[in-house]
Parts: sequence; structure tokens; C-alpha cells
Amino acid sequence: MEKLEQLYEGKAKKVFKTDDPELLIVDYKDDATAFNGEKKGTIMGKGVVNNRMTNHVFAKLEEAGVPTHLVQELSDRETLVKKVSIVPLEVIVRNVAAGSFSKRMGVAEGTELLCPILEFSYKNDDLGDPFINDDYALALGLATQEEIDTIKAYTRKVNEFLKGYFLAAGMKLIDFKIEFGKTSDGTIILADEISPDTCRLWDVHTNEKLDKDRFRRDMGNVEEAYNEVFKRLGLA
Repeated sequence: MEKLEQLYEGKAKKVFKTDDPELLIVDYKDDATAFNGEKKGTIMGKGVVNNRMTNHVFAKLEEAGVPTHLVQELSDRETLVKKVSIVPLEVIVRNVAAGSFSKRMGVAEGTELLCPILEFSYKNDDLGDPFINDDYALALGLATQEEIDTIKAYTRKVNEFLKGYFLAAGMKLIDFKIEFGKTSDGTIILADEISPDTCRLWDVHTNEKLDKDRFRRDMGNVEEAYNEVFKRLGLA
């Protein structure tokens, strides 16, 4: 598979064309951002952790019945994926109160929620990814009702799988963000990544944070936390 010109560079990845119009190469970077790009830095080795962890988890989700963009891991940082048009919805699942939810709702971090919350943000950096509901998505033409229903069903399946998967590795899945895309024939599949960048993961015994919050909140030991997740999942 030949790697051609760069199509896109985001906060955490570069995307390249290939000689197959239906396939792209994603290259994971060590760059780190927070608060819609206001805070910038580098987490050494993050690209390797996020690439390999995402591929490992996506392969397991495929087995669990969730279609993904994964085709083949090419190297520690590069992966061949199906070309999709990203549905402009950030899909967030919350199992435990934390982060912006705690601030918005006045609920102490670490409070167990009575049921998982699934919420949408409009994927738009200029607007700060505002919180929206299904009606917003329909009214703005961001997705059809059928697409929203499919995304919600897959997301709940992802949450149930990930909770058990991370718990077996001694981590609680507090919340996470995922994105979906549409293939050329309109099929909805899971895209983007599942990593310490996109999941809040706490040690099951100590509640030690093992995710990007260590970068957001200047807690230190960021690289160590990412590598700890990598190790616990048996990927190191």
C-alpha cells in the first residue's frame, strides 16, 4: 500500500491518501492539546500508545459486533483505515461524574451515576464543540434519525464492552468520547480512536487518574500514566 500526499493534520493525527481511494493511512502524533486547543504540549510516546491501543480495542469491538474503520496496523504509529466521512457528532458516554459534567451539574467527581449518560456535542472547534441533543442534530442536518439510532446502539455496545475490558485490567471507565463515520455506501462505522486521550480511566483501587486529565490538570507523570494503561492491557 503506497502512502501518498497528506490530506489532513489534526491535533493528534495526520491522514494520508493511498493508491486505493477507499483506504487512508493514519499517523499518530505525540502532540497533546486540551481545552479546544488552548493548551498545547507533547506527551512522548503517546502516538505509539494511542495507535496500538486503538487497533487492539477496535479488533475486539469488531468481534463484539461493532464495525470499525480498522484495516491493518502498519507500524507503531501508522494504521491503514477505511476512508469515511466523519459524522460531525462527538459521542460521549458518562458512567461516573467527572470533568465538565461535574462542573455543569454540580455533582462531585467520582459520583457513580445511576445509569450511563449518552450525550452529543456538535463537532466544531470554532464553536467549542457545543452540547446538543438529537433534535439539534436532525434540525441542522448533521445526521438522520436512522443514523442517530445506529450510533446510539453501537455506542451502548461499546460502553458495555469497554467497562468489562478495562475492569479486567484494574481500571474503571469513567467516561469516553468516540466518533463515527460513513463509508462511501453510507454505512455507519466506528472511527477515530479509543485511548487515554479519549477515555477517563481510573485505577480501580486508588482512583489514580491514568489518562489525559494528568496533562489537562498539570498533574505530572503523564507519559507514565499512558504507559501504565498500555502495560495493563498487555500491549507493552
